[in-house]
Amino acid sequence: MRLYPTLMNRIHLTHRIRCAVACAEDETVLSSIIQAYDLGLIEPVLYGNRQEIQEILNDRSELFEIVDAQTKDEACALAVKSIFNEENQLLMKGFVDTSVLLKAVLNKEWGIRDKSVLSHVCVATLPHSEKLYFISDSAMNILPDLMTKKSIIENAVSVAISCGIEMPKVGVLSAIEKVNEKMPSSVDADLLSQMAKRGEILHCTVDGPFAFDNAIDVHAAHHKGVKHPNAGECDILIVPNIEAGNILYKSISYFSKGDVAGLVVGAKVPIILTSRADSDADKLNSIVCAILNLGDKNG
Repeated sequence: MRLYPTLMNRIHLTHRIRCAVACAEDETVLSSIIQAYDLGLIEPVLYGNRQEIQEILNDRSELFEIVDAQTKDEACALAVKSIFNEENQLLMKGFVDTSVLLKAVLNKEWGIRDKSVLSHVCVATLPHSEKLYFISDSAMNILPDLMTKKSIIENAVSVAISCGIEMPKVGVLSAIEKVNEKMPSSVDADLLSQMAKRGEILHCTVDGPFAFDNAIDVHAAHHKGVKHPNAGECDILIVPNIEAGNILYKSISYFSKGDVAGLVVGAKVPIILTSRADSDADKLNSIVCAILNLGDKNG
């Protein structure tokens, strides 16, 4: 595991962070929770079917607070309300569809939306490198328009900075490295680059359009004659749509055997959100990343 020690070395806690886990009745979810608890990172509050949670936890069930819920909707609502009422500091998705959790997060009465755009950020490392990559958006925004992409960049930049990247290099992806009016993603990439140069996107540098290879590989960029300053060295990869992001995120896990973490940002607290099929190690990575994204609140 490369991602875990890289992130863990940046955490300096004076107390456990209270974490609400929505629909906690899952072995992989609870394995990551136990590991995070044993490391002194979190004080979990588990929302879901009490009997199923206790059966999975076995002799450790007495360690954790369990809030019984009859349905997944109820579990998500109770977990989100605990954040709204400032009883807990982090929210984690358990074994539940993302749409069910987000319905609670976006509730107009007691939801926890903070910004106009919520977006998912995947943090990843590959087996051959310790470099951190930030991929967005792979789980929330289906076909983001120009201004939504601007917000996605800003959310991803905040995550990258919290993980130790002082001035992240953003690459806006397309299938080509030149603007083509018939390919809207290339047009958006160019416009976003111009916005950053005018100071409309801060704390990062933004370039594009990039094909994937010349965004991450210096030799590919040089061979193709790509002159963007960020060519081959991008930290943040902004994908054109959710399909591209989701495939890239999961290919890192399944093809490359890389390490990943997943967060939703733009809410009042970081939301730990991974695929239900992700490993307990990936979920632990996500907990660590979320704690870093609490900023000054984590001490």
